[in-house]
Amino acid sequence: MPLHDVGYRPWTGRRLGPGSAVAVIALTGIRLAWTSRWLRRAVLFAWTPCIVFAIAFFAFEQAVEDGRLGIARPRLRLDQVVDSAGALGTVLADTLAGRPSESGMSIDAIRRTVWSRLLLAFMRAPQAVLLAIVVGLIAPALISRDLRAKAWLVYFTRPVREGDYIRGKLLVLAVLVAAITMLPALALWMMGVLVSPSLEVVLTTWDLPLRIIVSSLTLALPTVLMALAYSSLTIESRIASFAWFATWAACWIAHGALTTADLIAAEAAEQPSAIGIPVGADDGFEPLVQPRPRRRPPPGGFRWLQRAAGLDPKIDRWSWVSPYHALGVLQGAVFGFERRPEAIIPPLVSLTTICLVSAVVLRNRVGAPARN
Repeated sequence: MPLHDVGYRPWTGRRLGPGSAVAVIALTGIRLAWTSRWLRRAVLFAWTPCIVFAIAFFAFEQAVEDGRLGIARPRLRLDQVVDSAGALGTVLADTLAGRPSESGMSIDAIRRTVWSRLLLAFMRAPQAVLLAIVVGLIAPALISRDLRAKAWLVYFTRPVREGDYIRGKLLVLAVLVAAITMLPALALWMMGVLVSPSLEVVLTTWDLPLRIIVSSLTLALPTVLMALAYSSLTIESRIASFAWFATWAACWIAHGALTTADLIAAEAAEQPSAIGIPVGADDGFEPLVQPRPRRRPPPGGFRWLQRAAGLDPKIDRWSWVSPYHALGVLQGAVFGFERRPEAIIPPLVSLTTICLVSAVVLRNRVGAPARN
């Protein structure tokens, strides 16, 4: 008769539910990342643009309350003295809604247009750049650190699948993306509701929070996948970080060079060279076609806001070259300001390719140690 039975016994403890491995990996990654002083400063700094855009929301609502948008009046110039917040809000309405006092737009239509363009500019201009910086600080070490320390020996000795590991790492960056882009934008929308004269504006702008969430997901998916793919390709986080920032910088420079070349070619086509014909007995020439003077864009302090808010009517045919500019086009489509297929399809194909290639690389690199 045996003194001790060493056979199998049923587990009587509490079983973890599905997705618990993902939650544990994500929470651990967030806690480790949050120990970085630079990350805390970067996330705090990412909320500072909210102050500027909150002033814009307040100024616009003050203009609505002062009745500046419903009467015909001369357009305020940017070099004139802005004597009140309502005057600044009038300038914003003229810039983003196209002189609504003369177009006959209702106050609700003006508010929806101005709010949407302000939120688009907020997510497209400052937050996208800050997101690239923050992801570049955190993402390179998420997988490369595990590969260097051979932490996969611990991860995969437990019932953790490769998909759970990848989703946990993705969730770490998704939380950071939400803290930098989605939550500040939602706070701006809420601030606009609070400073508006009536809570009925919620009925007018009810879809803006949904567009903010979709826009944040559009921004997060390619950037997070590409960053984790770089992290999985090396055991040195410094190399992954360099590759991340080099990709954004090189693509931005390439986009700028190609766009500048198009502008130079367009100006050359609009300005034909002068053709000379002989006059009199001397060898002098008289120009037959006078070159047209080069037109400079009108001065304006809000020109950057117009570009970020999607007010440029020209199609950026090189947006697919740069992830930043491609994401800007898709965000404009999410907010409903860009509907031209020839403008949306190239960046959509480019970002989809980045997502697919990054996902394949990430899956192969994460599962390679276990297969070997």
